[in-house]
Amino acid sequence: MSILIDKNIKVIVQGLTGKEGLFHTEQMINFGTNIVGGITPGKGGKIYLGVPIFNTVEEAVKNTGGNVSVIFVPSSFASDAILESISMNIEIIVCITEGIPVSDMIRIKHFLKGKKSRLIGPNCPGIISPEESKVGIMPNSVFRKKGKIGIISRSGTLTYEAADQIVKSGYGISTAVGIGGDSIIGMNVRDVIELFLEDLETEGIVMIGEIGGILEIEATEWIKKLKNKKPVISFIAGKTAPKGRTMGHAGAIIEKKIETAQEKMNIMEKSGIHIVQSPAEIGSTVYDVIR
Repeated sequence: MSILIDKNIKVIVQGLTGKEGLFHTEQMINFGTNIVGGITPGKGGKIYLGVPIFNTVEEAVKNTGGNVSVIFVPSSFASDAILESISMNIEIIVCITEGIPVSDMIRIKHFLKGKKSRLIGPNCPGIISPEESKVGIMPNSVFRKKGKIGIISRSGTLTYEAADQIVKSGYGISTAVGIGGDSIIGMNVRDVIELFLEDLETEGIVMIGEIGGILEIEATEWIKKLKNKKPVISFIAGKTAPKGRTMGHAGAIIEKKIETAQEKMNIMEKSGIHIVQSPAEIGSTVYDVIR
């Protein structure tokens, strides 16, 4: 099985008519994703890539029944795009946009409380389930083999590397979820791992973290208390990062010792998580642990 998305979802693309939106919408369609509408204010009634365009999310939902949205809107308008989808009770909202102000994300997190919507991102590559659907920008070619390994990651490129190694080791992917690398995000590491633990067909989990924040540690402490567990293999990026310097992502900045890569790995290893020292070891470690 997959988590969060499947072949039956109806996806609307906020910002479909822009350069990035057009390119990645075409890739999602080629992967088999059911794209039912796009949203660009002022372009309602037009057709792009065979997909009808609407002026608002409300119009798109009422006309298509869309229940998942993916956002390719510039950062200055992205928070409004997220809030619009939440207001329409979109089930899964994937925000690809980077550079959303922290103050905007604080407002969005507050607005999400008590709502049915789940937010992935911002500044993330999205979600993909082989033979089911893709919502985001992950490369089609890497995620062709469906299987029993779930991936949760703060890094886009390392997600692709991990998936490629897993497939080459003889396994496939149930779902890969890129949660994003900003300091304030929607669904966190624990949220996604909990879904993988509930999924009967996911037998192992690869967790790719990085320096900054304590999301991986919070998830580890929660996993440690569980009776029914699944094997977790983890890599934490940024072992050589100096304190106080952001490394690529807005959330990847070390403020306390516990946020360093080595400290995270020490805590996780003591809790029974299988740690790899290099991303090159992910595939072979999955093979050794899961077989």
